[in-house]
Amino acid sequence: MDLIKIYECLCDPTRLRILNLLQQGPLCVCHFQAILCEPQVKISKHLGYLRARGLVEAKREGQWMVYALPRKAPRELRANLACLQDCAQEQKVFRTDLARFKKLAPKFAASGPCGCVTGARVRSRPVSIDG
Repeated sequence: MDLIKIYECLCDPTRLRILNLLQQGPLCVCHFQAILCEPQVKISKHLGYLRARGLVEAKREGQWMVYALPRKAPRELRANLACLQDCAQEQKVFRTDLARFKKLAPKFAASGPCGCVTGARVRSRPVSIDG
């Protein structure tokens, strides 16, 4: 995998947050919406960007697209994701995302073919990447 493609993907805060969450397992757009408190169009745009560059894979499940990290991720991607995981523990925004994920994961698992929570809303304000 081209290292430049990886770093182009890692230079955006939303894409970093998405990749960090995908280390927990496959998710669909509505999951990201609920966790990141971002609109569907923004999430879909970033997932498309990551998919076009090979950093995520997508699989259709009914009417939903479920995104995951590549099953056979290249060494360069694995190394950068490991670094992201280590560094994310230091940043409030990533800790908040993971806390939301853990809170919402049972709802994801209990509904829909891909675990979608239709109309799911998290009523807290987005966290700054600088925090």
